[in-house]
Amino acid sequence: MSPTLVRHQIPNTASVHPDGPAPTAGTRARDWAEIQERMLVPLYEAAYDRLGIGPGTRLLGLGCGSGLALLLAAARGAQVSGVDADESRLELARERLTPDGMPEVTRLVSGGLADAAPEDAGFTVITAFHPVGCGGTEELTGALTAATALAERGSAVVLGGWGPVERCAAAGVLRVAQRLVAPAKRLGAGWRPAGRDDLEELAARAGLRPDGSGRVACPFGYADLASAVRGMLSTGLFEGALEVAGPRQVEKELAEALHPFQRPDGTVWMANVFRYLIARTP
Repeated sequence: MSPTLVRHQIPNTASVHPDGPAPTAGTRARDWAEIQERMLVPLYEAAYDRLGIGPGTRLLGLGCGSGLALLLAAARGAQVSGVDADESRLELARERLTPDGMPEVTRLVSGGLADAAPEDAGFTVITAFHPVGCGGTEELTGALTAATALAERGSAVVLGGWGPVERCAAAGVLRVAQRLVAPAKRLGAGWRPAGRDDLEELAARAGLRPDGSGRVACPFGYADLASAVRGMLSTGLFEGALEVAGPRQVEKELAEALHPFQRPDGTVWMANVFRYLIARTP
């Protein structure tokens, strides 16, 4: 296995903590890595099981974040590469993919996929697990188009997205972001409810051929309300709301929206369904 991390322009997903001053980019990235990212493991595993990810797979992760999806693929024997714009998250991915005492095998390439060395070509699987409808759709379309040029003919492309809004408890919490940006007429910022054909439309724009889909339960579970606030803010979906309303107001309204999902023991639990689409490169 030789993991590779490549920098690419995908929207930044920094966030703030509910207590104290605004944290550094590294702290925000660590909230994503330690609290929120694991919520999507069922999505990653379902797609990998369906595609039979293992030895011989050369996988490129678009928006790889702090690298958990790459780590799971590498554990199955795949050769993995990652692309993301957030340097702090990539640092955490490097830590995960380079065990202590092992030689440095990760590297960063400034710019986009077009700057990747020729030997990086020949991917057999491309993943874009960052949920469609959470901002950056145009950028993701461009990244997919560029990535397919580095993939073998007929390679699998996995697109991830939210399931039906009525089956996603987190939708009510994420609407806080919508409501707070409304006064500034930034209704397109952050999060929006998933459309039935979001993934298929993205695949068509990127010139991909749909080849199956599935739904996966991805519950969001937190140790307490403070962790839930930190986890949700780490997604980056509240960035517009933070700019418009300020951290304190966002944190207050987010905590109020999360309160109905808090159990008697203090934990927070939201049942959600995510969807994935398998497409093929030309």
